[in-house]
Amino acid sequence: MYIVVLTTHMSCAALSITFFALRGVWMLQARGILHHPLVKVLPHVIDTILLLSALTLTVLIGQYPFINGWLTAKFFALIGYIILGTIALKRGRTRRIRALAFGCAMLLFGYIVSVALFHDPRGILLVAW
Repeated sequence: MYIVVLTTHMSCAALSITFFALRGVWMLQARGILHHPLVKVLPHVIDTILLLSALTLTVLIGQYPFINGWLTAKFFALIGYIILGTIALKRGRTRRIRALAFGCAMLLFGYIVSVALFHDPRGILLVAW
């Protein structure tokens, strides 16, 4: 069961960032496709499955945020990613603010992935030092 849940989680993470990146590019290009119902609903479906698989994984591996440092780092980085993502795609007042938030959200997602890979809150910085 662990492999199935992990594969689901990683697949949804890949779909989530791919779709976020695509929507970010469309936002920067001011494309009308952002208002298509599928573009508005699909990310929520993917992210819900991603969250449910994450919660299942925490139970399966017996490691939890606020107990294990790497999961705590992922949790807070995820909150930052969500905030930056909403600024990038909806709440940013100017295209420049949206672009900056989009770039920062992408970097934060990379950090989240690196923390997951290394099981360490330093993520990719663990290798850099």
